[in-house]
Amino acid sequence: MKMQEKIRLYLQAFRFNQWVKNLVVFTAIVFSGELFNVTVFLQSLYAFLIFCLLSATSYVLNDIIDFPFDRKHPIKKHRPIASGKISIQQATFIVFVLTLVSLIISLFFSIKFFFLAFIFILLHFLYSLYLKKYPVVDIFSISISFMLRAFAGEVATGFHIPIWLIFTIFFGSLFVATVKRHAELVTYGGETRRSLTFYKEHLLDFLTTTFATSTILAYSFYTYFERISFVGTPFTRVFSELLPQFEARKWMMVTIPFVVYGISRYAQLLYEKEEGERPEKIIAKDGPLLGTIFAWAITVILLLYIL
Repeated sequence: MKMQEKIRLYLQAFRFNQWVKNLVVFTAIVFSGELFNVTVFLQSLYAFLIFCLLSATSYVLNDIIDFPFDRKHPIKKHRPIASGKISIQQATFIVFVLTLVSLIISLFFSIKFFFLAFIFILLHFLYSLYLKKYPVVDIFSISISFMLRAFAGEVATGFHIPIWLIFTIFFGSLFVATVKRHAELVTYGGETRRSLTFYKEHLLDFLTTTFATSTILAYSFYTYFERISFVGTPFTRVFSELLPQFEARKWMMVTIPFVVYGISRYAQLLYEKEEGERPEKIIAKDGPLLGTIFAWAITVILLLYIL
């Protein structure tokens, strides 16, 4: 096998396309107005890369555990481990090496960061071995892993994440995980995941609605209670003259419609097109959803870094 083919194979096993989840690490500096601070950006980038290694480790372990189920799955059967292109022995060795390397590197960062990294990988090990077998527990485990990513960014940089933003991440990740379970249940039943045999569609509908509503409320509370510290550009002075008490207004609330529409569009894709099983695919190929995320990001950058 050529080196290029091997690299592609291992990146596929590491689920390189899902490392985007680790961007949650940057939450602390983005919403603290420090994204363009080179020092803290590099600290966040370092944390991001460590969590990419940890994520790769968890994905390989999960594929080892799920080997019998993945072979029955119409899509997952093509993964390197399920297809036999990477043997179980090779995959086990990869898990051991990546775990050791990522934890040692995190230890050089700080003791607190090492502790979070250790909890993260331990959670994923427990998830692959036990937690994913139990309904509701499995989606809460996924949400906690997103929370740990966010806290890692906070520990890495020292910048605080507002509590309502933490709740937004918590409920938002629960929403996405529930949507994924719903799509898997509707499409494949209980053949490809053990916990799906215990789920009922009306329960997942209820959880989807609950977590979507909770995400919108948590984000709305964040935008209302969190006061923006404007950087003081010429734009700030212009708007201050045009609008009385410009800096005292709750400008982040203008981003709420983007979040509401994004969640609504995501749910639409689930219920109308049954595409919720692979969230990263939905975001990458759906124009309206991608445009909404882009518009939300531009608005946040405008409010936090330009005004």
